Amino acid sequence: MSKSILNEKSLDFLETYLNNAAPTGYEWEGQKIWMEYLKPYVDTFITDNYGTAVGVINPDAKYKVVIEGHADEISWYVNYITDDGLIYVIRNGGSDHQIAPSKLVNIHTKNGIVKGVFGWPAIHTRDKSNEKAPSLDNIFIDTGCKTKEEVEKLGVHVGCVITYPDTFTVLNGDKFVCRALDNRMGGFMIAEVARLLKENSNKLDFGLYIVNSVQEEIGLRGAEMITHTIQPNVAIVTDVTHDTTTPMIEKKTNGHAAIGEGPVISYAPAIQQKLRDLIIDTAEEKKIPFQRAASSRATGTDTDAFAYSNGGVPSALISLPLRYMHTTVEMVHRDDVENVIKMIYESVLKIKDGQSFSYFD
Repeated sequence: MSKSILNEKSLDFLETYLNNAAPTGYEWEGQKIWMEYLKPYVDTFITDNYGTAVGVINPDAKYKVVIEGHADEISWYVNYITDDGLIYVIRNGGSDHQIAPSKLVNIHTKNGIVKGVFGWPAIHTRDKSNEKAPSLDNIFIDTGCKTKEEVEKLGVHVGCVITYPDTFTVLNGDKFVCRALDNRMGGFMIAEVARLLKENSNKLDFGLYIVNSVQEEIGLRGAEMITHTIQPNVAIVTDVTHDTTTPMIEKKTNGHAAIGEGPVISYAPAIQQKLRDLIIDTAEEKKIPFQRAASSRATGTDTDAFAYSNGGVPSALISLPLRYMHTTVEMVHRDDVENVIKMIYESVLKIKDGQSFSYFD
């Protein structure tokens, strides 16, 4: 492979995919974009009733390997509309109330997008001796309407989902910035693995399932459903993890990870050691830089759903370091993106049909 594995078509897809809204429970339009890009590189697709999409290479093979990311992004729901037309919200996933004030929003209705803003009192009017921080109790959306009836005429009702419109940009040549890099970068990276396998004419002697799961942000639900459908033998999951080098993060409790220093390989009870060793050995052999992280109980990613399914599936987690998680300016380094792709690609090539990862074989 050449030094840079991302081409113009890849980056065009990434931008289109990121700019499309795919909130938890409403991922299907993004999944259609993802599947259309993946189509030349797989033999067939599997989908389920909640929107998880799976591209499959060698669907008739008995031994099944999963590479996985998740497709959904955090968002808000309309929860209450006041008589004077202001909208109060609840979370759909881990949306951050502290970044909401002064943000533009898209309210998704059957009539299309309705624009609004998270309003906030001007600095001149606030009580300086007792300033209140943003909270779920006091953030609100203003659509420019004077009454509840005006809001409802726009098609807005309780249960409408709300996303931010922030779009993809590149900072300083090699930093990708957007909302929802967590974890549509994962869907992008596993799609690139499939592309490389096709373009390099790699022949696999097992079935490869490229899984873009839904509903991770509210409890790993999409992965929990699809793993029982696929019943894989092995799973390699990719998600994001925190860059801990920015201000106000304590490394003693959060560990050290930095964008630009390589993918992060996880240590946790759900991580199967022999599979992790295969990935580390591969990275060292191929001179792919990497970092390490430990989780005391759960990884908090779809790795946990795969690992503890079907009697136990050997699973590993390769994470992409990211700054400012669950904000609209999530940031990753292009080099890390490429190295995650390389690490998954090279690790897949090391797996053999029927390979056992049991500690007792």
